[in-house]
Amino acid sequence: MDKQISPVMIRLLAASVNIAKHAGNIIKRIHASGTLDIVAKTSWSDLQTAADIGAQRCIVSSLKANFPKLKIIAEEDLTDEHSDDVELTLCDEVLSKLNEFEHQFDSIKEEDIVVWVDPLDGTKEFTEAFLDHTTVLIGISVKGRPMAGVIHQPWYNFQSETGAIPRTVWALDGCNSGIHGLFKEPSRTDKQTDKHIVTTTRSHSNNHINSMLEVIKADEILRVGGSGNKILYVLDGTAVAYVFPSAGTKKWDTCAGDAIIRAAGGKLTDMFGKDLIYDDCRENEQSGYPSNVKQSSVVSRTCSTKCKTSFNSEIIINL
Repeated sequence: MDKQISPVMIRLLAASVNIAKHAGNIIKRIHASGTLDIVAKTSWSDLQTAADIGAQRCIVSSLKANFPKLKIIAEEDLTDEHSDDVELTLCDEVLSKLNEFEHQFDSIKEEDIVVWVDPLDGTKEFTEAFLDHTTVLIGISVKGRPMAGVIHQPWYNFQSETGAIPRTVWALDGCNSGIHGLFKEPSRTDKQTDKHIVTTTRSHSNNHINSMLEVIKADEILRVGGSGNKILYVLDGTAVAYVFPSAGTKKWDTCAGDAIIRAAGGKLTDMFGKDLIYDDCRENEQSGYPSNVKQSSVVSRTCSTKCKTSFNSEIIINL
């Protein structure tokens, strides 16, 4: 199928893959310069750097150049989104899979789509040299449903002897194409066997999260940075679930990963087991979520905890 007449969803995904890679190169270039220009937004655990700004300007400008009717909601609140450093090419790998995509995408118009952008997920870890925790997230939702996602990891395998390489994981839910770009490092997956390993936040923990982790009784808890990074842990088998039953996450943190997890046959929900809705309201926070890509059995546990009020919350995790 010709690039010009392929469905807008397919062209948008093909553009987003290349744009995410380009943004990752901008992040690496700024890191190599040593001039990060770190500022605190709401606190010193909520940071912004020159890399966040440069990557977001590239992503937004690139998307607008190709898709002028698109609604884009990005993390950084910038007065100037313009960048001359844009990526206008489409990913040939995505376009080569056109025959595997369903015709359900043909009727989707630009006006139906909201793109959620986290230009540098894991900024705190980026400033502390936990570079493999950082990702570029581009999530594509249609009428509130996550449909496609791109997670680009500029420094995959950063701490291994062989050295870091970039990887770009992408998927389109509702088709037979599967998950792309998810190559594995054997030393990280061989140890998993039958252990129930969960991953959770490294820098945003609280009593509520810790109480839930005690209830789950995991064999091992991996505390790492970045929503995108933790979702990759689940996707590549390093962990069986990502648990963060607390407010604070935004839609740009989860949309890309949500779509990819759905395409893998899994689910990402809020702490009450409900699907996350990606309407076009910027301010809504997600109410905490577990995610898992295995669906062999469902384990439900109830825990009582205190937040602003006392309540019972049933967390459904597929183990």
